[in-house]
Amino acid sequence: MDLNAVSAAQPLRDDVPAQAPRSGSVLPGTLITMLAALAALAPLGIDMYLPAFPAMAVEFGTSASAIQLTLTAFLIGLAVGQLIFGPMSDRFGRRRLLLAGTLVCVLATGACAWAPSIELLTVFRFVQGFTGAAGIVLSRAVISDRAHGKTAAKMFSLLIVINAVAPVIAPLLGGTLIGFIGWRGVFCVLGAIAAVTFLGVLAWVPESHPRERRTSGGFPALARDARDVLGNRRYLGFTLAYAFSFAVMFAYISASPFVLQNVHGLSTTWYTVAFTCNAVGLVVVSGINAKLVERIDERKLLRLGVALLVIFSAVMLINALIGPVLWVTLVVLWCTVASLGLVIANATTLAIGEARNAVGTGSAVLGALQYGFAALVSPIVGVGGEHTAAPMAVTMIISAAVAAVALVLAGSRSAESTV
Repeated sequence: MDLNAVSAAQPLRDDVPAQAPRSGSVLPGTLITMLAALAALAPLGIDMYLPAFPAMAVEFGTSASAIQLTLTAFLIGLAVGQLIFGPMSDRFGRRRLLLAGTLVCVLATGACAWAPSIELLTVFRFVQGFTGAAGIVLSRAVISDRAHGKTAAKMFSLLIVINAVAPVIAPLLGGTLIGFIGWRGVFCVLGAIAAVTFLGVLAWVPESHPRERRTSGGFPALARDARDVLGNRRYLGFTLAYAFSFAVMFAYISASPFVLQNVHGLSTTWYTVAFTCNAVGLVVVSGINAKLVERIDERKLLRLGVALLVIFSAVMLINALIGPVLWVTLVVLWCTVASLGLVIANATTLAIGEARNAVGTGSAVLGALQYGFAALVSPIVGVGGEHTAAPMAVTMIISAAVAAVALVLAGSRSAESTV
């Protein structure tokens, strides 16, 4: 995939009809770069300030759970914001909402850096997540507006790579910055990144959803779109497969610090090494998936990925119940995370392909379930305490099994096959 490929320039006005997307079209490199930057904002916002949790608890004189609530508020904001921005973009277009959301996200991030109390910080984190959701849901919508089928799957694979790399870089970058500028300085850096992204969107992201394709009729029409999307069995199947597969990954993300350090006794350094290796596995398989979709149907790759998730999650559960054994845990976690490279991009492509007449709404439900499950999974994997791998393994196998059942719901054909 050539990121420097440039297509014909498009006007920035939102009332100019966009060229109809074609399956084989190549998106401009600047547009791909900005969509990737938008995709990175959420994982950076989630992870960059994590190393500062102990220092923040001391500064505010509060508990660890109160500090963790700022993360939960951010995740809830991401989920709710997508449900608002996605359907609205089907009526009003992508560009103006993307600019408005990103601009307010810059202001909310600056407010987080200033927050004088934990209560205000929690509120500002919700607003930061809510407005930052515009970048996530609308970047997917823009891709779906401009590309279909295998080209879209390749673009989504690129976003998955970004979302895999960003969580690895974020804690390392945040930990380094905190030593020099403190946690408030980290939020200033996040605000600067968001501001640069806003300027990039202003310059390089044209409207991809012209007026003649937009929903008319006000909020009753938006409700109708939502009803049509949620009433599509194939859309629901692919979306639930995506969301529950992501729940497998977030169960790992939430519990792995305790499982690998408290249960297996790894040092912080070796835990970071293991976490990085797993992220590299996801990046590599996502890149392989981007090549495979040129020759293999996305549904077949998705079914393979979900089947691997079920198998490796089952092995993890057995290992947790009879052991666990360190080398088995490390190998199985790597294979599980890597398998997601066959799931997330393909499930996204197939799900949004089923919501072709309401792409923003389809993308919104997809993202809301993704981060909604992430907010729920985090406390569940800690139910058994910090010295057992069983809750993580049980959550993983249940989530993977539900994803497999969802694919049965989706059936063997999709609208995308007819495009």
